[in-house]
Amino acid sequence: MPPVRLAAIDLGTNSVHMVIADVSSDGRIVVVDRVKEMVRLGRKAFTSGRLSADTMELASRTLRTFTRLARARRVLRTRAVATSAVREARNGQDFVRRLRRETGLPVEIISGAEEARLIFRAARHALGLRGGPHLLVDVGGGSVELSLVQDGKPHWLRSLPLGVARLTDRFVTKDPPSPSAVRDLERHIRAELAGLLDDARARGATEAIGTSGTVNTLVQMAMAARGEDTAQLHGASATALEIARVRRNVLAVEAPERAELPGMDAKRTDLMPAAVVLLDTILAGAGGIDLVACAWALREGVLLDLARVPAERSPATPVGRRRQVEALAARHVHGGNVHGRQVARLAVRLFDALGSDLGLPASARDLLEYAALLHDIGHVVDHDRHQRHTAYLIRHSELLGFSPTEIEIVALTARGHRKQVPKLSDPEMESLPATARRTIRGLAALLRVADALDRTHFGVIEDVDVARTGGKVVIRTSSGRERAELELWSAERRIDLLARLLDRPVVVRSRRPATARAPRRRVAGKAARRPRTTAR
Repeated sequence: MPPVRLAAIDLGTNSVHMVIADVSSDGRIVVVDRVKEMVRLGRKAFTSGRLSADTMELASRTLRTFTRLARARRVLRTRAVATSAVREARNGQDFVRRLRRETGLPVEIISGAEEARLIFRAARHALGLRGGPHLLVDVGGGSVELSLVQDGKPHWLRSLPLGVARLTDRFVTKDPPSPSAVRDLERHIRAELAGLLDDARARGATEAIGTSGTVNTLVQMAMAARGEDTAQLHGASATALEIARVRRNVLAVEAPERAELPGMDAKRTDLMPAAVVLLDTILAGAGGIDLVACAWALREGVLLDLARVPAERSPATPVGRRRQVEALAARHVHGGNVHGRQVARLAVRLFDALGSDLGLPASARDLLEYAALLHDIGHVVDHDRHQRHTAYLIRHSELLGFSPTEIEIVALTARGHRKQVPKLSDPEMESLPATARRTIRGLAALLRVADALDRTHFGVIEDVDVARTGGKVVIRTSSGRERAELELWSAERRIDLLARLLDRPVVVRSRRPATARAPRRRVAGKAARRPRTTAR
């Protein structure tokens, strides 16, 4: 079925957002337009209990503009939801009725539990959330949604009244806040979150995944402090120590100077003192875990619900992940990616034979296949350094259903298929867990050999198997009646990394019929015996 054009509108405590996207039945979302207006519906609403006339008027004008844009974009269906500020205000229902009269939109006030569910659905769709446990953190203006997720399933989903606008109104009465105000704020946060953070720490939470603009700003500030490009935030991370440093910088200066801090979103300047104390306290309370930015949040969850996308069609499923990889390859490689498919077939055959010897987890098999399918997409940019461009394209293509670590494994494995092998001391490698670094080296060793075994791109090698004899690993190739001299010659020059990781010589042999003359072989790690020649 063709994709359907839908719109999701989020009337939040700080801003009103709309995203317009073409949504397919398999869960693919192609964003057509995004628009945001800082309305600040929650300004003083949590202390007064009412939405102000000025903010309601601005929100109504904004929504009228958004509905005109949706019509111009030929949106078929729209769902608008209102969150903490509207659901808690005594005049919230009156405001929603007014919006229906003035815009024609039936705005739905959703509960905190529903908000947490939609955020969880979006994050699982975007990142897969395998392994874990992962602590999902969505920081809004009025509330914070927390979820603890293991292997794609939530242990719990919670919504708590700890939004940054609410905390700012109550605790941040001076700029910058006084040390005593910061201590009071910390005590309040700990009292509200103690049980949840204790549980996250006891279950061994591996990371916090943030799904809001506030979190993106903090990760962006940490990246800017490291001197990194902040253009790609989805999947980027900051350590708990880096967030603690951002906290010190934010709390040390007044708003005008704070707005000039690298990576700061100037529109959030007044809310960042409360925000950074909140995130710092959450990360420390959960065990000093890292913070990862996720571009998908409430609005994307609304779109998935609106399109009635079944969970089993999520890109986080094996079928969904492979579909995305093949679509990425198709965008950059012409002719059906015949070479990539041949290399992938040979690579997984080698994995099945040698993966356990290399200490590779079974889950790495699919990542190797994906890296093989994508290893040449960088040719669209440049031939000589295409492996580096391939890694860049993989990192920046927003592959949904993959964790940031999985994307980095695929990117670095693909980059390692030629020229320089991945080194443990490389900056990109040093930022990864030790298990991921070992996995990348093992997968790259296999991919280098598999790519060499299709040197001519003619699919000459029909099959490979592996034997262990005489202290050697023998890779035996079958090529039928075809001659595979170039493939074997190329493989001989790509087996060094594999031999080092296996700590034994590796031999590549042809299994052609006995009547055919077998090409000379080379043993990795040993000088090949060459016939003496006589000068003429």
